[in-house]
Amino acid sequence: MSLMHKFLGAAAAAALSAGAALAEPALIFDLGGKFDKSFNEAAFGGATRWADETGGTFREIELQSEAQREQALRRFAEAGANPIVMTGFAFGNVLSEVAPDYPDTKFAIIDMVVDAPNVRSVVFNEHEGSYLVGMMAAQASKSGTVGFIGGMDIPLIRKFACGYVQGVKAVNPEATVIQNMTGTTPAAWNDPVKGSELTKAQIAQGADVVYAAAGGTGVGVLQTAADEGILSVGVDSNQNHLHSGKVLTSMMKRVDNAVYEAMKAGVDLETGFNVMGVANGGIDYAMDEHNASLVSADMKAAVDGAKDKIASGELAVHDYMSDNTCPVE
Repeated sequence: MSLMHKFLGAAAAAALSAGAALAEPALIFDLGGKFDKSFNEAAFGGATRWADETGGTFREIELQSEAQREQALRRFAEAGANPIVMTGFAFGNVLSEVAPDYPDTKFAIIDMVVDAPNVRSVVFNEHEGSYLVGMMAAQASKSGTVGFIGGMDIPLIRKFACGYVQGVKAVNPEATVIQNMTGTTPAAWNDPVKGSELTKAQIAQGADVVYAAAGGTGVGVLQTAADEGILSVGVDSNQNHLHSGKVLTSMMKRVDNAVYEAMKAGVDLETGFNVMGVANGGIDYAMDEHNASLVSADMKAAVDGAKDKIASGELAVHDYMSDNTCPVE
């Protein structure tokens, strides 16, 4: 009987192991939608790359309201999804409450730190990439005035703005940087009409390059910049192709890599605090056939020089979120 119990126990353990190995990962998109051509779409790209390479499948959901955050997390956890990846700082409080209830489930959150033993927190040095595209914008500008349009007015987006201003001023200390935020609620991430209006207002003030860090709202910024004959700078995903020859560059925040790596690790996901920046390929700026004619060899050399210095630690870009101040504004 003892031998039979041991056999049954081993069989049960093997079944559990097999179940764990076959657990599907899940991806929860933030408000703004899977195809926002920016942050969420980058996450989807990473998940799709993992699925294409492995033949695996993943579960996903696009939130329609704030109230769905906890519901989606619990539903995926109850269904056995592992790991569960979510995009956006707004999941922070909910994940802090949910993660302890599912200690055997691994979670990965992007853009927020949640201190729990089963959570990987991935944050990015967006200020570094914003510095690089700020340098590019200042070099491309003929008026000496450039713009920044953020999404929701939160410290994270101020971090983008501050890095951008530092890069602009490094090239042209006399430059003017006009800054606007789209709003103070999550709706600010998906308001291309407001993005268009803000772009036109900045153009009226002399801006001839505008950087959008606003999720789906940025689609309106890039469209209006192209229509009005000025240059834009994309964000998160490579958005150069959206208006070929009119998008100067894009600040690449490799959310796709963060999602891909989490799904690749599966149930063996290492938890803890992860920082992705210029030095480890988590942050970059985009060059391709769509913007090659806009970026001279001298412009690229200057930006690449700064990129190397940031990677080596020789150049430190101030992080707004370290003290909620920007030294160059």
